[in-house]
Amino acid sequence: MSAATTRSRTPDRLCVEAVDLARAAAEEAAAPGVVGEHVSAVADGDRVVTHFFECKEPGYRGWRWAVTVARASRAKVVTLDETVLLPGPDALLAPEWVPWSERLRPGDMGPGDLLPTEAEDLRLEPGYSGEDAPPPNSVLAADAVTPQNLAELVEAEDAGPEEDLAAEGGAPGRGAAGASGVGSGAVEAGAVPARGTIASVAEELGMRRARVLSRYGLHVAADRWDEAYGAKTPMAQAAPAPCVSCGFLLPLAGSLRQAFGVCANEFSPADGHVVSLAYGCGGHSEAAIMPKPPRPAPPVLDSMGADTFPLRPAPDSGSVPAAEPEDESEDLGHS
Repeated sequence: MSAATTRSRTPDRLCVEAVDLARAAAEEAAAPGVVGEHVSAVADGDRVVTHFFECKEPGYRGWRWAVTVARASRAKVVTLDETVLLPGPDALLAPEWVPWSERLRPGDMGPGDLLPTEAEDLRLEPGYSGEDAPPPNSVLAADAVTPQNLAELVEAEDAGPEEDLAAEGGAPGRGAAGASGVGSGAVEAGAVPARGTIASVAEELGMRRARVLSRYGLHVAADRWDEAYGAKTPMAQAAPAPCVSCGFLLPLAGSLRQAFGVCANEFSPADGHVVSLAYGCGGHSEAAIMPKPPRPAPPVLDSMGADTFPLRPAPDSGSVPAAEPEDESEDLGHS
């Protein structure tokens, strides 16, 4: 262990005694009355000491004002280095920061909010957007139809022969068909592929996108929809029939068609939502006849009826036979 390290562990006497200087610096940075009692002094190095004061600021429980002072070699004047508010061992701290992508929950997005999707999102997988071509809506696409050139294309197609001739300097044979042919060709090349190509088939199948839902993304969405509008919900348990037989159900496309659809009944609580085929509600299209109210089962113990009890027991109801009536002419034992 070096001599410098040994000296740094021993606080400098003049720096330790500079409590008033440290308090004045803390009160200047905070406010009078906010700085509390002196807590401790810790040596940060050779002739460098940090004084800690209690913080009485509301909302900063356990925090301390840390004022660092120092003294030059062979000098008797203590100078101020810095003043900062630091948390103590039992300080009240804010929770650990979480990235926005992990804090976001369904329903948090509002108008104008953008949610960038990660490049390695497990819910998506590569699709087919063309032969080594960027997506149609990409800024790198040379023939992409943008809001700026869309108006020009529409005006070119709607222009009459006279306007086209004037625009082309009166050249014959370049009327509406000639002038608009360039615009139409650009639209067809950028937005509508030639029929019979791989791109057109992919577009008909709904796959002409840079990325499509993966199998994992389908399962996650299906579990979420089934939890909100599935067969285990209280509404479905009390429904007269499932949605699979309802006329207001619009089936989905693809593999999800076998289990989900969209409700189109404005009076249903699931109107406009993706519902399971096993879901149901009281707005079923075939629930024209009101169901009869359920009749309760007869009680096991009848507490409404009355039981008859005789005032006197029957003569033959006892275990001892009744005595026969005595003859009235029998001698009663009197003279």
